[in-house]
Amino acid sequence: MIEKLIERAMYASRWLLAPIYLGLSLTLIALGLKFFQEVFHLMPQVFAMKEAEIILIVLSLIDIALVSGLIVMVMFSSYENFVSRLDMNDETEKLSWLGTLDTNSLKNKVAASIVAISSIHLLKVFMNAENINETKLLWYVIIHITFVISAVAMGLLDKATKK
Repeated sequence: MIEKLIERAMYASRWLLAPIYLGLSLTLIALGLKFFQEVFHLMPQVFAMKEAEIILIVLSLIDIALVSGLIVMVMFSSYENFVSRLDMNDETEKLSWLGTLDTNSLKNKVAASIVAISSIHLLKVFMNAENINETKLLWYVIIHITFVISAVAMGLLDKATKK
């Protein structure tokens, strides 16, 4: 009897994650506001800016878009994996990958997204390399390579464990 009560309480505690995933949707609002703030800041000055400056801003916008996609992916797939299935009726548009990402797939997609985000950040750093200390630049590259190696290792480990 006590065992069943404990098991039910533990199983029900998964709902404690739901507000966290809902909170992630609020971060999407913050990122959306920041995205459009950058766009509206860029437009009046676009003809006065150098190409490199515009590219840096566009890279920042791409960064925001990638992070936003990562949040959506984590929010939905984690909710489905750990809390409850999303009950979408047939009239509602459903994301094709929804319900197909298990925790290992999600982990690999998150790692790949982090590498992509890191790549864009590194490109932004390289475009401004003349103003950055060489040691700091080296650390950016080392950190990026660490992300790449980690993502590749996670992918290989996932592949090995599936066999």
